[in-house]
Amino acid sequence: MAPPRRRLLRRIPGRHAALSRRAAWETRYQRTLLLADLAVGAAAGGLAFELRFGDGLTSYNRDYLVLSALLPVALVAALGLARAYESRFLFVGTDEYQRVIRAGLGMVAGVAMVSYALEIQLARSYVLIALPAATFATVTVRFALRKRLHRARKRGDCLRRVIVVGHELAVIHLARQLNRERYHGLELVGACLPPQHDGDVGLPVHGTFDDVAHAVEASAADTVIVLSCPEIDGQTLRRLAWRLERDEIDLILANALIDVAGDRTTIRPVDGLPMLHVEHPRLEGAARFVKEIVDRVGAALLVALLSPVLLAVALCIRIDSPGPVLFRQVRTGRDGREFLIYKFRSMYLDAEARLAELRHLNEHDGVLFKIRNDPRITPVGRRLRRFSLDELPQLFNVLLGQMSLVGPRPPLPQEVAQYADDVRRRLAVKPGMTGLWQVSGRSDLPWEEAVRLDLRYVENWSLSLDLVILMRTLAAVVRPSGAY
Repeated sequence: MAPPRRRLLRRIPGRHAALSRRAAWETRYQRTLLLADLAVGAAAGGLAFELRFGDGLTSYNRDYLVLSALLPVALVAALGLARAYESRFLFVGTDEYQRVIRAGLGMVAGVAMVSYALEIQLARSYVLIALPAATFATVTVRFALRKRLHRARKRGDCLRRVIVVGHELAVIHLARQLNRERYHGLELVGACLPPQHDGDVGLPVHGTFDDVAHAVEASAADTVIVLSCPEIDGQTLRRLAWRLERDEIDLILANALIDVAGDRTTIRPVDGLPMLHVEHPRLEGAARFVKEIVDRVGAALLVALLSPVLLAVALCIRIDSPGPVLFRQVRTGRDGREFLIYKFRSMYLDAEARLAELRHLNEHDGVLFKIRNDPRITPVGRRLRRFSLDELPQLFNVLLGQMSLVGPRPPLPQEVAQYADDVRRRLAVKPGMTGLWQVSGRSDLPWEEAVRLDLRYVENWSLSLDLVILMRTLAAVVRPSGAY
């Protein structure tokens, strides 16, 4: 396969060549975000005016027309105050969406406070249409722009060129993770290893820890990732940062706190020493109550919206093969409680009886049983699994409070019986119809990686993360990878 063609860009005087390339596409992306937010604000203002007042312009609604015209500027200003245009919060992760939602809530609170303080009579229906519509549309548009960026990164564009510093095994592990999905935008172009290394890490080796600055120049890198290793202490790291500062090379520290989200970690000085404090995950409380409400309401709306699809799928299953439309199976839920999960039947009636004779064909490691061309799957069932339509009846499990829209994969009791102690942490929350496991490769992922993703979700749950996973699910179900 030919290497991806890279667009030649004019180097910004006094700056590193790779940094010049990155600055160009990042600036272009931020400019697109700004224009998109202005368009969203204008559309939300126009929609609210149309739904509240209609087409006619009167002396009463003339002021609201002015408000609709000012809404794009107010939206951009609120997003700017929420730091939703800073590159550190863009491209990957949920920080960008959290800041957009925070900006939307801030606008609602600001309008309420100003109207109350100045005794301004505002049409509440106009406000309740314009601001939520602007917030939701902004999140949706930014998600679409990010997916476009991720597609560009798969083609080899808009990538950061990274030098990784650390021991061989840590470098190999990081490279394996980053090469699985390129949407993160980090392209490893070299490594710096400790003295007496064997050099077999699958990357060009540019010397030892003392040669990082030379490695950056030789490989035209714009980012350095330093993995946890005892040889690099605070003083060494500070000197490295000073050397990289000359060309504004980004320095990223990969600490040993695996899968702990940034909002759970804070640096607090203790007697002049910076200490990294790690908060416990929020598994109870008001946030979980809100999640319960969102799950139940969302499931009810989806059942009403997808009822024609549910009926059509049931009819296809009935015509395709004899047997019931629904498949019921015992699964393990939160805190080890068992429940009956509902799915559209995608296998023949004797599937469970034939499992023993197919066990030796298992293509999955760990405790899962998966084979790509499973002869027990019906023709209609194969198409249902291709688009995850067989899982739609789980919406009724969500309505019953047994499952969540987003969460870890619901395991079988025999799988739970084989769990190690740390894997049982997955049972601290309700299982979900979708989750990080499904949007990151589904059955193509090794067991260890699937467990790691589920544990990451348990430890770092948030409503914004649920929103991102639901959006990514729409893209995952149309991809053939991992769906079998």
